Amino acid sequence: MIKPEGVCVRIPASTANLGPGFDTLGMALSMYSWIGMKGSKETVIHLYGDEMDGIPTDKSNLVYKVAQMVFREAGVQVPELEISMYSDIPLTRGLGSSASAIVGALFAANELIGSPLSEAKLFDMATAIEDHPDNVGASLFGGLITAIWDGLHADYIRMEPHEELEVLVVIPDFQLSTSEARKALPEQISRKDAVYNISRSSLLVAALAQGRLDLISRAMSDRLHQPYRAELVPGMAEILENAVDHGALGIALSGAGPTLLALVERHSQRKKELETYLLNTMKAEGIRASASWLSPSREGALLIGSMPSGSFLEMIKGEVKA
Repeated sequence: MIKPEGVCVRIPASTANLGPGFDTLGMALSMYSWIGMKGSKETVIHLYGDEMDGIPTDKSNLVYKVAQMVFREAGVQVPELEISMYSDIPLTRGLGSSASAIVGALFAANELIGSPLSEAKLFDMATAIEDHPDNVGASLFGGLITAIWDGLHADYIRMEPHEELEVLVVIPDFQLSTSEARKALPEQISRKDAVYNISRSSLLVAALAQGRLDLISRAMSDRLHQPYRAELVPGMAEILENAVDHGALGIALSGAGPTLLALVERHSQRKKELETYLLNTMKAEGIRASASWLSPSREGALLIGSMPSGSFLEMIKGEVKA
């Protein structure tokens, strides 16, 4: 049965790869988007926030199209929707903006019709759309995710982030699409580099699972994608080499970039030093960038209420980043 009052959901941003875990490791972050959805006489899409520029407001909208996939899978017809969207997650910056939209659409549409599809089914659908499970898994389930995808089904294990982990993201003032970043990657790699990444990603998962923060810097090293993408992000090569010397536990390109992500000990006395180093390094390359301190988000996609009859922004007020 369709909920006449509609639904409103919150979805976290995500970072993927964490260095060596290319297309397999992801972590949810405390930066969010919100989607409201309910049945309507005609499709109307309301967009709020600076990150919504250029997003379609007709039935070509990604959230609308993904919602219809849920309805078809469940054998339900909801051809017209009222959708409201607000996001703090910057587009095409390597922080899972498309994954959050996909997960939010799947999750909201499923909630709207009484949740006939399991979380595992939603995860499979999200991964099939995104073509890799790391970002969508983190946004759906929260926490840290390690996952595999065989083209039909995704399996995952979720881990609780260590309570001492904090995250610094430095977001350059330019966009970099995942498809563009993937073009920089070679078709083949050596067996030596493959073993290098397998060993580091295995060590990183174990270190994160057991709270071995002392191993993170070595475990986040990568030879599979970051060396090839470094030329796309000025200053990145230097930062990957030296950020640990300025207080980072580990440093990586977030997803396909251009955002750089540092894992930091929450009570470190060097947090300001690290932020200044990262911003100044980008500035020296002529790149404007902003820094945000985030936490790993332990919650994934979350139902926060029904679609408001009044202002959508009023409903999520207090949750939105100032």
